[in-house]
Amino acid sequence: MSYSKDFRIGPDAKVRLKDFDPGFAGKHEDKKAALERIEHLRQRMDDLQDELYAEHKRSLLICLQALDAGGKDGVVRHVFRSMNPEGCRVASFKEPSKEELDHDFLWRIEHQTPRRGEVVIFNRSHYEDVLIVRVHELVPKKVWSKRYEQINDFERRLASNGTQILKFFLHISKEEQLQRFKQRLDDPSRQWKISEADYTERECWSDYIRAYEDALRKCSTADAPWFVIPANHKWFRDLAVSEIIVETMEKLGISRPEPTVDIAEIRRKYHQTVKEEAVKKR
Repeated sequence: MSYSKDFRIGPDAKVRLKDFDPGFAGKHEDKKAALERIEHLRQRMDDLQDELYAEHKRSLLICLQALDAGGKDGVVRHVFRSMNPEGCRVASFKEPSKEELDHDFLWRIEHQTPRRGEVVIFNRSHYEDVLIVRVHELVPKKVWSKRYEQINDFERRLASNGTQILKFFLHISKEEQLQRFKQRLDDPSRQWKISEADYTERECWSDYIRAYEDALRKCSTADAPWFVIPANHKWFRDLAVSEIIVETMEKLGISRPEPTVDIAEIRRKYHQTVKEEAVKKR
């Protein structure tokens, strides 16, 4: 199967998240086999990122969205760890500051978009302004309902200037979320991630699902597609995201630039230097 096709949301597709199985694991029977494939994909991703950085013509923006405990941090940690930090960074978007609220909702996002040759991962993104803002009525409907087209215009502009955009919704079940909350409670090294909101937000589960369905339907475009990733199995989540990223980057046709110097002349000078320094050592 092709994850980039099977998990991709078509433009204006009718999206019902209940039709997507969050426990899906494809043909992979166990975690071990998947981890071997993930490691291969990491190495390939590292090579492709190096070429993207050297080419310095295009960039890659990856948006990660999920309900609480959906695995955004896990994807950042496991999928992108092989990338060179010189050309890859993560931008996280928490509750907006007073200064950010004094600007339009895309202002803080603009500052974090990737430069040419760079890979940027958004851990949460501009979509918070049609998700949590909508669910908790932080602004009137007449305001947030206009943001879908504003987001499409923003992403269209990025794409027209050479930024490839991939957006992943990490889809977990309500039961899996509760199990992950328990794991946090039982693991002292992860208890810092616990908040009261984890449980109060569960009461809004259905509202969030509807908000996500609308965002997926209205904002999955040819330039900036959405993918619904089954994420109950963390290893399959990482595998699917990695496969889609590698396949997309390979299709970009990235190539390293030609040398700007005479390689034959540089090689001649190298051998001459080696010879001269060997004579001095005698």
